[in-house]
Amino acid sequence: MSDLSKGVVLCLLSQLLFSVLYLFSHWMQPISGTDVFALRMVMTAAGLWLMMAWTLGLAAMPRFVQQFLTSPRRWLLFLLGTLDAASQFWLFMWAPVNNEGVNVAMGYFLFPVVMVLVGRFWLKERLNGLQTAALVLAGLGVAHEIWTQQAFSWTTLWMCLVFPVYYTTRRQMKIPALQGLTLDLTLILPFALTYLLWHADMTAWVLGEPRYWLLLPLLGMASAVSMSLNLKSGLLLPVNLFGMLSYVEPALLFLLAVLVLKTPVQPSAYITYGLIWTGLLLLVANGWRSMQQSRHKQV
Repeated sequence: MSDLSKGVVLCLLSQLLFSVLYLFSHWMQPISGTDVFALRMVMTAAGLWLMMAWTLGLAAMPRFVQQFLTSPRRWLLFLLGTLDAASQFWLFMWAPVNNEGVNVAMGYFLFPVVMVLVGRFWLKERLNGLQTAALVLAGLGVAHEIWTQQAFSWTTLWMCLVFPVYYTTRRQMKIPALQGLTLDLTLILPFALTYLLWHADMTAWVLGEPRYWLLLPLLGMASAVSMSLNLKSGLLLPVNLFGMLSYVEPALLFLLAVLVLKTPVQPSAYITYGLIWTGLLLLVANGWRSMQQSRHKQV
């Protein structure tokens, strides 16, 4: 299997797992989204360390630090990425139970479009006609939302504008997916543990509830596997194709937010989504065409 095919499979699997993770804040109520975030960080860190120990060995982390974090500048870029990732992890767990599920889904819908822009202006990847048309349609969708609502949700903007920076900088630094993500979670872990100790009553109540003994390990393993697969696919795929495949997650998140979480949607929002979805379909068509052309070249 080629790197391109592996990247596609890993990316789609990660999207499916992310959509399942979106429901954990709902399943773990009555604790808050921030509580779930802190618990998720602890369980995910444990899951990632187990994955790394099993697949690469514990010595992989010191080797990674010595090889990739060789200067204060690279450490600074890495730590800024860790902060970026932490904010996204928190938003992902907080939004579903605070009536921001649809807005975060909107951010994930715009994420592939922003990744295409990043590929064009940051990495100097050339755009074809389909990609250009997709960007125009997405821009019209954003303009329609601003015109009808006189605002654009901060959760949408934070997701679609800030998260691409994480993927792009890690790609340029050539950070290995598993080691980089494990270090991210290790650095976040002390803050999560401090939060849980500060909210000791909630933590004790969770540990005393039998259902959480099943939900917490599942939360950690699903998080560790989904994030590792997603970052690995991001290293294997061209930025444009990676952005195109990312449409699966927001489509599932939108359906879950509306059908399971019962998040209200304004009728005018469907015009916004329609324009953005049409743009995404063009990106899908373009990605499919790119895969077919790549396959023919390999034959």
